[in-house]
Parts: sequence; C-alpha cells; structure tokens
Amino acid sequence: MQQRRLGSSGIVVSDICMGTMTFGSSCDESTSHAICDHAFDAGINFFDAAEIYPVPPKDETFGVTEEIFGRWLQTKPRDLVTVATKVTGPGHGWFTPPVRHGRTTLDRHQIIRACEDSLRRLGVETIDLYQIHWPDHGMPYEEVLESLTHLRRTGKVRVIGCSNETSWGLMKSLWAADIHGVDRYQTVQNNFSLINRRCENELAQVCRRENVSLLPYSPLGGGVLTGKYENGPPPGGRFSEYLQTGNDRQKAMAQRFVNDRTIETAVRMHEIAESIGTTGTALSVAWSKQHDFVASTIVGATSIEQLKEILVADDMILDDETMARIDAVEVEIPNAMTEDGLRRL
Repeated sequence: MQQRRLGSSGIVVSDICMGTMTFGSSCDESTSHAICDHAFDAGINFFDAAEIYPVPPKDETFGVTEEIFGRWLQTKPRDLVTVATKVTGPGHGWFTPPVRHGRTTLDRHQIIRACEDSLRRLGVETIDLYQIHWPDHGMPYEEVLESLTHLRRTGKVRVIGCSNETSWGLMKSLWAADIHGVDRYQTVQNNFSLINRRCENELAQVCRRENVSLLPYSPLGGGVLTGKYENGPPPGGRFSEYLQTGNDRQKAMAQRFVNDRTIETAVRMHEIAESIGTTGTALSVAWSKQHDFVASTIVGATSIEQLKEILVADDMILDDETMARIDAVEVEIPNAMTEDGLRRL
C-alpha cells in the first residue's frame, strides 16, 4: 500500500485509512476487531476515531468506539499504528453533542479534558493526529490552536488537524498559527466523493499552497456509490434508518446523500466501473486516492466482505480516459449533493 506524508509533519501513513465510526453500533466488538485485523494485514496502518463515536451519536454510547479500538490496539506494536481521533466541537444548531452534557466549545478546558479522556479510552500515551471534529468559529483561532499546541508540547499529541472546516476557516487558522507562533493544522478531514466534489475547488487550492493534507471521509457517499440505494432505501442502511425514524437533522443529512441526482450519478459510475472490469466501490475509492492533495482516504466497513471490496482499490490507478468519463458525469450532474453540511458554519 502506498505511503504518504501528513502535511509537512514527520508522520507517514497508508493511503487508505480505516474509519471506526461503526464500532459499537453497526459492529460489535469481535467484528470490529476482525475488521481492524484484516485492514492491518492488508497494509493499512492509519486508523481514525472520534470521542463522539459510534454513530449515530447517543448519550449512552459516546466513547465506546475509542474503547473498542483501544483494546484492539493493545494487540499490536504501538509504533506500527497511526492513531487519529477528534475532540467534538459545537453542534452548530444541528444537534446537542452527547459529550460532556453538550459542553463542547473549543476552549482550553474542554480540549484538554477531551484529549485526556480519549487517551484513557484508547489506552495510549500519545495520539498521533488530534483533530477538531467541528470548528468553533466563535472562539479566536489562536486560542484553539494554543490549546492544541500545549498538548503537542506536553507529548499528548504529535500533530493536529481539523475536520468539517470551510476554506475560510482553514486559511484563517493557518494565518493565526503563523502570526501567533503556534502549531499549524497538518490535515483537514472533509466529506469528498464522486457525489460531492466541492473540495476540488477552493479547499484543494488551500491544501496545495499551504501543504495541508486532505483526509476525505465518505468516499462511497455514505454507501450511495456502492449502488445499494438504487432500488430504494435498503433494510439496515444507515440512511434508510435516518429517513424512516431519524430526527430532523438525520433526515436532512440522508436527503443530501440520497436523492435523484446522487442516485443517477451512482448509476453512471457503475456503468464506468463495469466497463473497466471493477466495481463502483473500488472505482470511487481509487478516484479519491488519485488526487495530489489527498494523503489518505478514510473508508468504513461493517463486515470483512465490505472491506475486501474496498481494498480492490489498493493498487488501482485510473487512466486518463476513465478520469475524463468521470468528469463528464460531473458536467452533466454538477453538485449532486446539493449541500454538503458546511453552509451553516
């Protein structure tokens, strides 16, 4: 598996990252550990978690994913696994995060407390990549970064990153870091897929010019690009549950991912994939990895079989003709996900 550097840091990771947000909800502990074992054996050395996982976030389950992953981590040499996790940040009006009774402003107290709790649940002394899950634009960026810098200087984290951040927010944070002499974000983790290509615009420019690595999540569009929603919401699908029984926020999220435009895009991508002898899943992951500003593409799975299909993309390189056919679909169906969740920030 290819290895890539996170920003300008000393951390080099596999170009596929194992996401863990299903551990403790869709996946029980034994299945979660089996997925981690298979990923590790396939060459994945980068695993991404968050204090608020598993999804959907609930009061009674927050932190469970880190605990499950932490117990698996004890079975492997620590230096062979790059561990990423996140402090929650505010809910931006979508929901009250079930963490610290909804107290998730990104001040020094909350950041340090969250990090210490994650260290305990993970069973490690140092988190390799510590990320802001959602930005707090009400806090001065230098104060947020100073708290994260303190964690790095005290050895509790190695490098820092952000997630679900706007181009303005990332650039503002980098400016604040340079002006105030604190640590810069080395990574930004945002939604990026064949149904949501917005990162190729302004965010890609920031990443290239400022040497920040994108860590795309949902490269399969929440499962839409696997084709499983083409005949209606399937039983057991995350967005099926959100559409049928979810709260207002979950229904809105599902409707962004599952709509006529995203379904049609998925159908077109499957046609392209079949013509080159692969699956829509593998095509989608390979396409994500093939961007110069991407360090590692975060994938998720609820079974070994799903992970095996994803790993077909490990050494896949899409030729110029295939990339041009993919781009032609984007011209015909631009911005299939009509809104990517950042508009409220």
